[in-house]
Amino acid sequence: QVQFVESGGGLVQPGGSLRLSCSASGSISAYGMGWYRQAPGKQRELVAAISRASTQTIYKDSVKGRFTIFRDNAKNTVALQMNSLKPEDTADYYCNTSPSPLDWGQGTQVTVSS
Repeated sequence: QVQFVESGGGLVQPGGSLRLSCSASGSISAYGMGWYRQAPGKQRELVAAISRASTQTIYKDSVKGRFTIFRDNAKNTVALQMNSLKPEDTADYYCNTSPSPLDWGQGTQVTVSS
């Protein structure tokens, strides 16, 4: 089964930017892919998703216009560019297939705070 390793998180001030990266252990070309997040005390939620050939993307309403999801099937990677970050974006971020996630990776922590 494909496994995912996320990176790129960190501490950033409100209004700042981060780019998250996800590397898969196998081919992702057959899967829709997504970035999910889980804030403390809350359920994991889908933030952004991208179709197999990058022809369609969807975003959670609260991140529309601020986040952009990318994928590179040749490199088996998925990225999430996050701009204009807000404190409410603070969470652990995970990439996985979408829909129907496979096993979860360790995620990468994003903290938005002044």
